[in-house]
Amino acid sequence: MILDTNALSAFVDGEAGVGEALRREVRAAIPVIVLGEFRYGIAGSRHRAAYETWLETHLPRFDLLPVTDGTAIAYAELRVALRRLGRPIPANDAWIAALALQHRLPVLSRDEHFDVVAGVERKGW
Repeated sequence: MILDTNALSAFVDGEAGVGEALRREVRAAIPVIVLGEFRYGIAGSRHRAAYETWLETHLPRFDLLPVTDGTAIAYAELRVALRRLGRPIPANDAWIAALALQHRLPVLSRDEHFDVVAGVERKGW
């Protein structure tokens, strides 16, 4: 399962539903895009040190998904398909969806726009 930024934030903040969803999965992965968004989000936080400590301690338990040439191909194809359908999604979420397609993993997210991406299964909490 791939976590989007909101799922990662909720998990770090101790939201039980995210932990339950992750316990049911064999694989938990964080895209580098999500890690970048999360680090950007905590950069100005008064709890930055605690979040960075959490990352240092827990990030090794996740697969970190890099963007590759294969990801770029999937990204371009899905953006074109969604534009043709008149259903574009935010660019970073398109990268997350491309990684989900590439790795054949569901996305843990509350963002329903993942539902319009053919081949991507969204799981909520």
